[in-house]
Amino acid sequence: MGGDEMDEAMRAYFPLSFGKTSKPQPNSSLAHSSTRRSAPSPASASTSTANPNSKPSREEDDDGAMVGPPPPPPPASRDEDGERKEEAMIGPPRPPPASWIEGEDGEEEMVIGPPRPPPQSVQKQSNGSDYDSDEEFDADLPEDSHRIPLSNEIVLRGHTKVVSALAVDHTGSRVISGSYDYTVRMYDFQGMNSKLQSFRQLEPSEGHQVRSLSWSPTSDKFLCVTGSAQIYDRDGLTLGEFVRGDMYIRDLKNTKGHISGITGGEWNPKSKETILTSSEDGSLRLWDVNDFNSQKQVIKPKLVRPSRIPVTACAWDFEGKRIVGGIGDGSIQVWTIKTGWGSRPDIYVEKAHSDDITGLKFSADGQVLLSRSMDATLKVWDLRQMKSPVKVFGDLPNHYAQTNVAFSPDEQLIFTGTSIEKDSTAGSLLCFFDRKKLELVSRVGISPSLSVVRCLWHPRINQVFTTTGDKKEGGTHVLYDPSMSQRGALVCVGRAPRRKSIDDYEVQPLIHNPHALPLFRDQPSRKRQREKILKDPLKSHKPDLPVDGPGFGGRVGVTKGSLLTQYLMKQGGLIKETWMDEDPREAILKHADAAAQDPKFIAPAYAQTQPEPVFAKSDSEDDENEK
Repeated sequence: MGGDEMDEAMRAYFPLSFGKTSKPQPNSSLAHSSTRRSAPSPASASTSTANPNSKPSREEDDDGAMVGPPPPPPPASRDEDGERKEEAMIGPPRPPPASWIEGEDGEEEMVIGPPRPPPQSVQKQSNGSDYDSDEEFDADLPEDSHRIPLSNEIVLRGHTKVVSALAVDHTGSRVISGSYDYTVRMYDFQGMNSKLQSFRQLEPSEGHQVRSLSWSPTSDKFLCVTGSAQIYDRDGLTLGEFVRGDMYIRDLKNTKGHISGITGGEWNPKSKETILTSSEDGSLRLWDVNDFNSQKQVIKPKLVRPSRIPVTACAWDFEGKRIVGGIGDGSIQVWTIKTGWGSRPDIYVEKAHSDDITGLKFSADGQVLLSRSMDATLKVWDLRQMKSPVKVFGDLPNHYAQTNVAFSPDEQLIFTGTSIEKDSTAGSLLCFFDRKKLELVSRVGISPSLSVVRCLWHPRINQVFTTTGDKKEGGTHVLYDPSMSQRGALVCVGRAPRRKSIDDYEVQPLIHNPHALPLFRDQPSRKRQREKILKDPLKSHKPDLPVDGPGFGGRVGVTKGSLLTQYLMKQGGLIKETWMDEDPREAILKHADAAAQDPKFIAPAYAQTQPEPVFAKSDSEDDENEK
């Protein structure tokens, strides 16, 4: 008899409840029901439009998922004699009633199992429909290839201002977000629970907003752009910071780095050693990750007049062979990286936008270029004919310099976010456009009071990321669909936080004399030291102030700062101050006779040779003699 057979035979003698009970697995459907979006999705709108006469099921009647225990059963009714028609319910509540649908013969049939999927063909909305195609959704709903994962949503919070930068690694397991609150937060879907807390917070440069984040092709490092550019490893440890140039050198090609703040940066999608940055000093630079002391190439855009106009946006193409820059004068310039290439652009579009360009994006085939600007437009360009845009989408308000534009994974859709306007009540939207038809597909409401800045559709996990915020708060919204998406948010939503155990209790020691040792004592700041010195009259050499009143400390107020001895001598008549009433000339001549009779210092040396002095007579004596 083998060991396994013996174990099975022995198990038969014990009850089924014997031994350690297994942990109940969380119900994924309940976890996802708590993250379901309250706003109607295109799928629900199409379902209600296709079957207007069908009876709503239990799921459609409820506004959202049921939270808490089920409602109590209704009380049993009583007849006229006072007797109960039905006995009280004992035990767990009854299962919910089955959904009923209308069959082909017009009779109601009971549905067993999960609800049927929505029909493939969707009828157009009638004129009396509750949904307006211009406000909420487009009348022509997308096909299956345009299905957008929008049914559920989670928010990664933690920032106190608008989230201006976002990057998701290629596996879709790690998310990093940067904000105007000068911090970078790192999230890991594999290690997070339903609380959705970040596992690390960084402050790359104190007092500088985070403007861009970008992962390396191997996802082992990421680039962080603030006032300067820093490189971090996957766990958030600093690897280096690119050098800044000398701001007093006029020629930008002779400087070792940017001399002003950096506006954007992106890692080469094919080379893990090359980085592109753009700056307010009017240049783009290529860097080698292994050399933080100098750049590889300096690119100076083409300008109408020689001046320093900032480069507001930059991007690589899919193959890492071309770069594009958005210049502050509204122009778009494209360079092809080849042997012997310089700063002269291969493609130059003057006045492509009337305001600053905030986002640029190449298509995978290298034929289409998207540009997003603060002039509330999104333009689609054909790189083979760049004289004029193929399509201009307007009425897309944009108030942030980091607002971008992106493609869907199959590049059939183009989407971007909008900002909140002061007088508008529509809220921020995520707008999707068809690339081939060049028309609006859907508008998705993200937040009623926060603007959408960055957006991203991850191809591997099929989830849409958007960053929002204002001057007081910020967050990253993750949109997904349990039936379409994989991993990512699905992993952490159903994971409950760890329960506190008795082993987690820790007795805090009682400190009777804190900061007794100099090692643990807080060092006073220089400002406090200066204030303390100014309060000390000896260290600050502060002069004595005049005393008013009776005086104190041996000083009498009447004497205006004199000592007590001087005051008593003046009162006794020993010291007489008569110099204020005397003529200085008479006071000096009073000692003239004594000096002439008994010279003491210099006069005896010149007594034999000194001539007799003759003094001029006053004018008043001459006038008297004439009279």
